[in-house]
Amino acid sequence: MLFGTILKWIFDRVAAVTALVILSPFILGVAILVRVKIGSPIFFTQARPGKNGRIFNFYKFRTMTDAKDKEGQLLPDEDRLLPFGEWLRSSSLDELPQLLNVAKGDMSFIGPRPLMVRYLKLYSPQQARRHEVLPGITGLAQINGRNNISWEDKFEFDVKYIDNWSLWLDFKILLLTVWKVIKKDGISKEGFATAEEFKGNYK
Repeated sequence: MLFGTILKWIFDRVAAVTALVILSPFILGVAILVRVKIGSPIFFTQARPGKNGRIFNFYKFRTMTDAKDKEGQLLPDEDRLLPFGEWLRSSSLDELPQLLNVAKGDMSFIGPRPLMVRYLKLYSPQQARRHEVLPGITGLAQINGRNNISWEDKFEFDVKYIDNWSLWLDFKILLLTVWKVIKKDGISKEGFATAEEFKGNYK
């Protein structure tokens, strides 16, 4: 297990840096399009909890405007999500800046998705186990419904991943993620621009 963990760490760092170098012209092109079609800032940056709850800056390409109502409050996500931003999400190109998170060691390619800091106090002890490992760009929950499954199911998949982790499991998740991206499965939950907000456990 220790040897596999070391291999995973090495693969993440090397693959992320290599991808950043090879894809840099493409990433730059996407960044220019975001600037032209959506505006500044190009990147969406937000504090997210990582392994052991350590807070880090999470990066994505911006997909929404900052449009506000008459009271100065941000409009709902669905009103701020432009067609270009929707395309970025459906193609998962908005996730490309997370290669930097992986290169820095904040994230892994595979693991539970990093969620909002404010959710930390809402998890049950079992759900909080998702922070036993580095968060990932994709994970077991993402290949089993992504945003189109309940929060409870997402967290169950996160813990199942931790309890059954292996390099082979990571490889399978990586392959299935490519297939899910091609099919554009589970991009958003019905009735929401992405997913509904997690408000805690009611059972």
